[in-house]
Amino acid sequence: MNFSRRQALQLLAGATPALALPKVFAQSIAQPGFNVTPGAFTGTRDSLKSYAIPDWFADAKFGIWSHWGPQSAVGDGDWYARNMYIEGTPQYDYHLKRFGPQSKVGYKDLIHLYTADQWDPEHLMDLYQKAGAKYFFSMGVHHDNYDLWNSKYQPRWNAVSSGPRKDIVGLWASAARKRGLRFGVSEHLSNSFDWFASAHLADTKGPYANIPYDGQDPAFADLYHDYAAQPAGYASRFVANSHLGMSREAPDWWKLQYFNRVKDLIDQHQPDLLYTDGGIPFEQYGLGTVAEVYNAAARNLRDHTEGVYFSKSVEDCAIGTCILDRERGVSQEIWPAPWQTDTCIGQWHYNVGETYKTPKKVIDLLVDIVSKNGNLLLNIPLPASGLPDDRELAVLAGITQWMSINGEGIYATRPWKINGEGPSMQVKVAQAGFNEGKQPDLGPADIRFTTKGRSLYAFVQGWPTQSELIIQSLATNSPGKALDVRLLGRDEPLKFTQDTTGLRVTFPTTKPPAADIGVTLRINFI
Repeated sequence: MNFSRRQALQLLAGATPALALPKVFAQSIAQPGFNVTPGAFTGTRDSLKSYAIPDWFADAKFGIWSHWGPQSAVGDGDWYARNMYIEGTPQYDYHLKRFGPQSKVGYKDLIHLYTADQWDPEHLMDLYQKAGAKYFFSMGVHHDNYDLWNSKYQPRWNAVSSGPRKDIVGLWASAARKRGLRFGVSEHLSNSFDWFASAHLADTKGPYANIPYDGQDPAFADLYHDYAAQPAGYASRFVANSHLGMSREAPDWWKLQYFNRVKDLIDQHQPDLLYTDGGIPFEQYGLGTVAEVYNAAARNLRDHTEGVYFSKSVEDCAIGTCILDRERGVSQEIWPAPWQTDTCIGQWHYNVGETYKTPKKVIDLLVDIVSKNGNLLLNIPLPASGLPDDRELAVLAGITQWMSINGEGIYATRPWKINGEGPSMQVKVAQAGFNEGKQPDLGPADIRFTTKGRSLYAFVQGWPTQSELIIQSLATNSPGKALDVRLLGRDEPLKFTQDTTGLRVTFPTTKPPAADIGVTLRINFI
């Protein structure tokens, strides 16, 4: 049975998620060669060393992310598509109870749950902009190999041809750019080949023992990957050693597909920012992807690219090349170049009943990160419908209230000579990602600093318990004699004295809005 490309796409438009793609059509989707779009960057490490971080990113400080796809639709948290196939995990048990055995109902059969039937990107972007976001991220593709745009090289498993049947990336991009926000996408694709190894196994015990999971069916190799050429035991090895599931061990044909898939995403939506989940992958293919971002992005008056690419490898970003991203992590000192923390108010994928970060926790992270030359990218996870739950909206409202008063001390600022003072400064944790949970909660004795022009901003992370606050770092001659001290959100100057013990500021008797989260002093010097 022969299909033209057009006929096959028409067939797929009405197909159920589990429809097998005719083999002849699957083979007809030709992969172009490795071809970086010509521009200032050639996709070599030497070429990328000349990259300079654009000022707009250093000014932006705060972004919001929609880490949203079919795995979120299940409502059982992170890495569902992998863990549902691993016996003994909570998500395996959850899947078996809710949907039935994995040999009969696989991940492909759950994609229809991703409906986006109450998703309103225009309304959500209004909320995100009001909360103070200066850039916005859509997830482009997660490890589950499902593209959230009208993907040229993944025609069956994308959000236009299945699931919500909408160009999620494109609609997010339009809403963000309409409001003047920079637009980014995240790709987690390079890890997918070995991450999905669990779908190629079978139960080892019970009534379904030795019955292959659907990942072994060649009809769905375009979702779960083609393991036909892999050695015996390949899938078992990657599941037994969970750390290998993110190793990016993959054949060359997959590396080329990775490059072309992400290039297609860049070509279609021209993102200002691209986040990759890990270091730059697959050497020439990953470096070529970085060059694609920079060559496709707009250029400023100095003829420098306005594009941004994130890597989680300090080595990748040591000289030019990219911006360092610390997943759920903070720096222990002021970093010499702008950097980013990406984190979430809960789990990355929506989880029913999840306990969320409070607005104060988010703001504590934000001011600490900004004081150290960083930006915060915050994920607000969406459920299947695309409508945030009430508790998420409450967190967003708390952030919005604080940012509307204190944002002046956040945006377009730079670090001072020290980032802060107070008891929290005595707590040291490992300089790495995933350390945010080891950071202490901040209180009114904890102060963080930023500068802009002739102003120094002192973030006081709670309402002082006494009427007078002493900022020891601002003693006489450090950085000079104070002339004027005011609380952001209030017009009247505050009373203060300054001596060798510090700057002593008398606070008003009534709290301003959001003061329990923190307040900000703007201090000008002679």
